[in-house]
Amino acid sequence: MSDAAKLSLDGKDFEYPVLSGTIGPDVVDIRKMYGQTGAFTYDPGFTSTASCRSEITYIDGDEGVLLHRGYPIGELAEKSNFMEVCHLLLNGELPTADELDAFTGTITRHTMVHEQLATFFRGFRRDAHPMAIMCGVVGALSAFYHDSTDVHDPVQRTIASHRLIAKMPTLAAMAYKYSLGQPFLYPDNSLSYTGNFLRMTFGVPAEPYVVNPVIERAMDRIFILHADHEQNASTSTVRLAGSSGANPFACIAAGIACLWGPAHGGANEAALNMLREIGTVDRIPEYIARAKDKNDPFRLMGFGHRVYKNYDPRATVMQQTVREVFAELKVNDPVFDVALQLEELALNDPYFVEKKLFPNVDFYSGVILSAIGFPTSMFTVLFALARTVGWVAQWNEMITDPDQKIGRPRQLYTGPTQREYVPADKR
Repeated sequence: MSDAAKLSLDGKDFEYPVLSGTIGPDVVDIRKMYGQTGAFTYDPGFTSTASCRSEITYIDGDEGVLLHRGYPIGELAEKSNFMEVCHLLLNGELPTADELDAFTGTITRHTMVHEQLATFFRGFRRDAHPMAIMCGVVGALSAFYHDSTDVHDPVQRTIASHRLIAKMPTLAAMAYKYSLGQPFLYPDNSLSYTGNFLRMTFGVPAEPYVVNPVIERAMDRIFILHADHEQNASTSTVRLAGSSGANPFACIAAGIACLWGPAHGGANEAALNMLREIGTVDRIPEYIARAKDKNDPFRLMGFGHRVYKNYDPRATVMQQTVREVFAELKVNDPVFDVALQLEELALNDPYFVEKKLFPNVDFYSGVILSAIGFPTSMFTVLFALARTVGWVAQWNEMITDPDQKIGRPRQLYTGPTQREYVPADKR
């Protein structure tokens, strides 16, 4: 591609540099366009606009590629663990054995939360949605940990990053326990990050909780697969909030609020609800036919993806994980039979293959989480728990980017032109 792009506007010609990344599409640098031409670009959803430079995550939706710091997501999910992936996203490299021990130890020692947060929880109704609680509690962390809110201090940024990653499982488990009326469980430093979360979620003080290694590994994979996904809506929200200099806890709370939207973090819940609507295997052909009917509002949830026009690379890992979890828990539920049968039919039906409507990560994660015992109201909370490391890594990168400015998108104004005020008695 040329090193410059030419634009003709109102009889004048302008040139703008073309920038190249290490991989991926080139971008036209239009930062001086408004000053030179008086015109903006128009890009609803920013689907053709690069908002930043980033070294963290790369996606090629056409080829079904997802890389974290250059490592394919499939390899990380199969061979790594969530703590190692957290270190990779935050620091740019996979840790040595000693570095991983030190990092894991630091995160483990930060998992407890301030005791007054228990009182804070009691201000919510018992039937409050866990995501509503997470928005409030995570935002309130800045009131409890104000010694790590100076975004210009690299030491405080690091401490805040570790605190957020460490405390999110504790807060998520507390939100779940609160909805049940069960007592909160303190973290256990002898357990892994994921094992600790399972114990705080499903354990009770009256008896010991034994972590099932198959379920622990499945949850760890789910966390890895949701750790980061480039400049999606919630990550862009975190960056936009952070561009004003807001403290890291407020920025992550903003990301949680964005993730709560059904078009973003609620997709796995929608996929599970669809499976429940289908109900039994014998009704699958009926719903397949409805999905193909342009006049029928029914849509198959958990198939296809906004970015991936090929097979979602995260879904490949989840295929095997579904079967491992079902076998371990001896799952006997028609909903799960529907999921497996629907997957097979969709992968072999010419209609779905042609339109590239492959099962995505949300299709599988919903049925796995349900089999483990999580209610659908917790699905997006688990997404937020896993995505926190990605948000934190992106936030740190944004803070240290010399080109970063406060976010200020432009608009195409279509309202009234200037008019004079008319007093009420003359209208």
